[in-house]
Amino acid sequence: MSNYLAVATVTATLSRALTTAVGTDVPGATVTTLRPNDSTNGTPGRGVNIYLYQVAPNAAWRNADLPTRREDGQLVQRPQVALDLQYLLSFYGEEVQLEPQRLLGSVVRTLHTRPVLTRQMIRDTVSDVSNDFLASSNLAEEVELIKFTPSPLSLEDLSKLWSVFFQVPYTLSIAYQASVVLIEPEVQTQKALPVRERNVYVTSFRQPVIEQIMSQAGEDQPIVHDQPIFADHKLILVGKQLRGEVTRVRIGGVEAEPQTVSDTQIMVPLPENLRAGLQGVQVVQYVQMGTLLTPHRGFESNVAAFVLRPRVTATASNVQGSGNNPRSADIEIGFDPEVEKSQRVVLLLNEFQPPPSRQALAYRFSAPPRMDETSSITIPISGVEPGTYLVRVQVDDAESTPGFDETTGQYDSPRLTLS
Repeated sequence: MSNYLAVATVTATLSRALTTAVGTDVPGATVTTLRPNDSTNGTPGRGVNIYLYQVAPNAAWRNADLPTRREDGQLVQRPQVALDLQYLLSFYGEEVQLEPQRLLGSVVRTLHTRPVLTRQMIRDTVSDVSNDFLASSNLAEEVELIKFTPSPLSLEDLSKLWSVFFQVPYTLSIAYQASVVLIEPEVQTQKALPVRERNVYVTSFRQPVIEQIMSQAGEDQPIVHDQPIFADHKLILVGKQLRGEVTRVRIGGVEAEPQTVSDTQIMVPLPENLRAGLQGVQVVQYVQMGTLLTPHRGFESNVAAFVLRPRVTATASNVQGSGNNPRSADIEIGFDPEVEKSQRVVLLLNEFQPPPSRQALAYRFSAPPRMDETSSITIPISGVEPGTYLVRVQVDDAESTPGFDETTGQYDSPRLTLS
């Protein structure tokens, strides 16, 4: 591969290769590498001007260096960029003596006869004292030789190209493409030791599918489909092809080992430190491979979602207000599981057993910002009518579930009395 001087080296080598040919065929002709302009800008009165007007990625080589890094970010091979260079060759001279056309013929013959920049041509260019700025170029060691092919430009293409050069009259021109130039950084890479043994495995494709999520509140409790899920529950995943060689369940980004596994059902306890809110669950199957069998990434199921609800307790303190006046207080809410500092917490109060003459009162209060995760949050409230209230808390999209009395057919806990 070559370093950052590769593009400039290609231009300089092409210029040097054409100088001898055009000087012989049209005495006095020179080769320049300037932006096309009138002769006052340095373009030759008699000669050829080489101008690099476009650079594009090479389609065949652009992804040949992937991957360049391991999963841990360590560099395993030097990243490289593969470029095609588009050159505009313009011809100047006395039109009466057809010098531009003679120069065109000389250049076309030269590039058709030898359309390749040889390594020796590049070395001679780099070692030329007039090109001392290319002294550290290593283009000659590039794995691919630079090849030139004419680029057919229609009259419309030429018109658009020359219109870029402001107030510059058109002169006889031809375009060539130089390909391919490979550029890479001069950085150290880490190469692994050679492989001593190779193991080849063939396995049929097996796609696990989660169709339903259920939960179990305890060992002696029934498995229920639509009951609220809490931190001490077990998830029951129902689906197809759930058993693998090594089966794990990924819940909220944490992999847990199932308690029981079958092809159609998996039971797994919820991992610790899982936060309330919307959670994703996925079955991950590993394949045992290697001379010493170790689990390798195999198949993954679809991601199914469930809501982990918080359990809460509520205690009122610093209650202010008397008589029929509204109350203000500090409500301490205890959480299971803990609440992260970034989670949105909202306290919901609903009047318990309101009189039949009016609608039940309801209030909503947001928790103040927190500096860290916590199992207890104090939420100030104000303007609340005295009475007894059912307490609910919403953590992100997960809402705590109030207790239900089967006898009365009413929600009855947790309750908070402001008197």
